[in-house]
Amino acid sequence: MGMMTFQATRKPPRAVLYICAQRDGSSSLAAERAIEEGRAFAERNDLRILTEIPDTYGEPVPSKRAGWARVREMAENGEMDVVIARWPNALSVDSELRAPELDYLGQHGVQVLFSWAPLAAMDTAGTPQ
Repeated sequence: MGMMTFQATRKPPRAVLYICAQRDGSSSLAAERAIEEGRAFAERNDLRILTEIPDTYGEPVPSKRAGWARVREMAENGEMDVVIARWPNALSVDSELRAPELDYLGQHGVQVLFSWAPLAAMDTAGTPQ
């Protein structure tokens, strides 16, 4: 009797697409572009998008936004591996407010990747890949 071997199949990393591009009452074009870009980025990088979390752009403190609070909660619960955002300003326009969020997610094993083409080839530390 021959022995059967199974190839271990690795599941694609679980991702959340975070969309923080639209101001209250403004055109949804920026948000639509962020969604299209994020989905294409996920497909190119074999990431499985679990959910898309929208937030209104403008609040510089990430923890004051309901969508970002949900991202943090999912990270705490181990529900995802990656957050896809269009660019760093989607997290916060203030790098001093952005850095602790990146660190916090990193402590929970979650990496933040940016889908905007000039940043898409960099890791979260800003190092070309």
